[in-house]
Amino acid sequence: MAIRKIVLQGDEILTKVCKPVTKFDQKLGDLLDDMKDTLRQANGAGLAAPQVGILRRVVVVASDEDDILELVNPEIIYTAGEQTGPEGCLSVPGKFGMVTRPNIVRVRAQDRFGEWFEAEGEELTARAFCHELEHLDGHLYVEHIDHFLTEEELMAYYRENGYEVEEEVPEK
Repeated sequence: MAIRKIVLQGDEILTKVCKPVTKFDQKLGDLLDDMKDTLRQANGAGLAAPQVGILRRVVVVASDEDDILELVNPEIIYTAGEQTGPEGCLSVPGKFGMVTRPNIVRVRAQDRFGEWFEAEGEELTARAFCHELEHLDGHLYVEHIDHFLTEEELMAYYRENGYEVEEEVPEK
């Protein structure tokens, strides 16, 4: 297992559509393990394969239960509700913008062995499902915002929503 380099906005790979995974082998397992290690090290909510330079339909997402879900060839099959909040991206470090997403999202995906399953998330996990699956189609969250939030706007949002705010962006 290894920490992989995260590709930053401006790299052409982030604008490309990923290919489906057809081989469920050790190479895929190694990619998933590396992506989980990279996500933990970066303290992110999710990570898509193109963010580590791989054009395959693979994502990892931190779940509501503090596990990391492995999603191969994922697709959104159900959404409900709406939430609007600040969103960032490991490929756009240090910048946030307000994005509206569904509040509940159910995905259908394969595991590292090719078995199909469904997973559902709310709030941050639902946001991460949408965000990461967009990466697989060559899109970034910045396409949904009208401007990057200033530090003052971000802190004001967190204060207004009951977070204890010091000088850094709080974790939920």
